[in-house]
This record gives sequence, C-alpha cells and structure tokens, in this order.
Amino acid sequence: MTRRAGLVVLADNLEVLARVPSDSIDLVYVDPPFNTGKRQTRVQLFTVRDDGGDRVGFGGKRYRTVHAGSRSFDDAFDDYLAFLEPRLVETRRVLKGSGTLYLHLDFREVHYAKVLADRVFGRASFLNEIVWAYDYGARTRRRWPPKHDNILVYVKDPRAYYFDADAVDRIPYMAPGLVGADKAARGKLPTDTWWHTIVSPTGKEKLGYPTQKPLGILRRIVSASSPPGGVVLDYFAGSGTAGAAARELGRRFVLVDSSAEAFSVMRRRFGAAPDVVWLDGGGGGEAGLEIGDEIVRVLQADREPDQPVADAEGTARLRG
Repeated sequence: MTRRAGLVVLADNLEVLARVPSDSIDLVYVDPPFNTGKRQTRVQLFTVRDDGGDRVGFGGKRYRTVHAGSRSFDDAFDDYLAFLEPRLVETRRVLKGSGTLYLHLDFREVHYAKVLADRVFGRASFLNEIVWAYDYGARTRRRWPPKHDNILVYVKDPRAYYFDADAVDRIPYMAPGLVGADKAARGKLPTDTWWHTIVSPTGKEKLGYPTQKPLGILRRIVSASSPPGGVVLDYFAGSGTAGAAARELGRRFVLVDSSAEAFSVMRRRFGAAPDVVWLDGGGGGEAGLEIGDEIVRVLQADREPDQPVADAEGTARLRG
C-alpha cells in the first residue's frame, strides 16, 4: 500500500475539522479570507508573438496579450469573528500539546482576531506576531501604502511547544561589517519581520490562484514549527502552498478547501503524485466517513521518533 503523504479534501472545513482526532496535528497554518468586502480575482494572461500586438518586448518585438480566464472568490462576511471562532476552537482541539497555529491575516481583521484567539487559546499561548513585508503592486497616494500581512502565532502549551530554530533558513545581516566575517557568512536567524516578495504574476511559481502565498514563507513556517514526519493541516488551503512545503520537507499534510477552483489548482500542483489522496466530500454521509478514515491513515503513517521541542525558555529539547 502506498504511504499516505497527503490528503486533499473538497468540503466545508468545519465539517472536516470535526472528523480530525483530538491532539493529532503538529502544525496548523491557515490563511482565511481577509474580509476585504470584495470579490478577489486573479486574471490569467499570456503573450504570443504578433507584429500587430499590444505589447512591445525586448528588441522592439511586438506581442499580443491573450486572456486565459480568471479565478475568483467572495471575500465578505457580515460577522467575521463569528465565522472564525468555531474554527479556532476546533483548531485548538486537534493540535497536539506541542502544536502551533499560524493564523495569517491582514490589517483589516488582525486586531479583532487577536482578541478572539487570546480567548480561545489563552493569552499565555500567544507566541509571536510575524509581519510579512513585501514591496509589489499598486500604491495609493492618499495614505501610507499597506504592504504587509500579519501572522499570529499561538501554541497549545506555552511550556512545551515545538520550535527548531536550527532548521530555519538564515538571512543576510543588514550591516555585515559590524558582525565579523564568520557571522556575516553564516547569516542570521530571521526576526518577527520577514521581507519576502509575493508570488510574481509572471514567475514560475504562479498557479493563477488569487491569493497564492509564496513557498518560501511556508517553508520557513513548516521547518520551524513541525517535526520531520509530522502532520501539517491547512483548512483554507487555496493553492495548496502549505502542503507543497510540507511534502518537500518530509512532513505529511491535510489540505481542505470548499472551492472547486482551489481543488482544481491543487490537482494541477500535485499532479499524479501516488502518495496524495483526493476526496470530494460535498455529498456528506458516506463521503464524510471516508474523509475521517483517510485522515486517520495520514496520521498513522510513519514519522521520526525524536523531535526537538522548545521548553518555557525557548530552549530546544528532545521528546521521544
């Protein structure tokens, strides 16, 4: 039997969460809709060589723009916190004692969500607010252009959570001449402010999903806050970046989204991988039971026995 590396489910995430066993997940990353109050759309374009085209490229050659369609979803909620709260309650239930939640939001709702998450997890379980800063896209001239997202980090047990700083990618010092050659060559551990480009609209990583997040951001999260062989859950999976990072780094994953477009994008992303299972849970009943069974199969796959866990002082130790 093929080892289950991952499970992708098309279904309502609250219904799927109810089928996840308690204390079973190492890392939950979620990037819920930001409640922008509008429909999020990504228009897909490509160009073809055409002497009468609307674009001029290198060497003066002309190209014609071709519209290849678009993907979109509604991003408006009358009561955003009422929508989020039951999902956070279920998140805390399914996390292991050493587990961590990364809740990815923006300036519109992060302050209200912080108060809600404090109530669900306890204020002592708040670990970090990560600011992901980028520099791309339109710029208003009527205020400071908003060019960052906020990621709230909560642990289930502040006395024994998993965090492996040694596994995280290192970044250059801003003033390398002040730290010496050896330190400058090694780089430094990122702080709680991450400078990282968005997914380029014309880059190889682009899948055409409106809110696709960069693989580099998810690699850092998965490396730091889940053990090798551990399980990553993303129940607003979108384009599946959390699963892609987990699979690349030797973790298992469960991805859930209610959007057929997201499900289609993830199918294209993971291709015909034999270790990834696909389920359409829209029918409820037997489909729901099958989802529960497949989740258990992912959870029961082999994993590494020893894992570094951060104690109350943040010092790594091993848990057998």
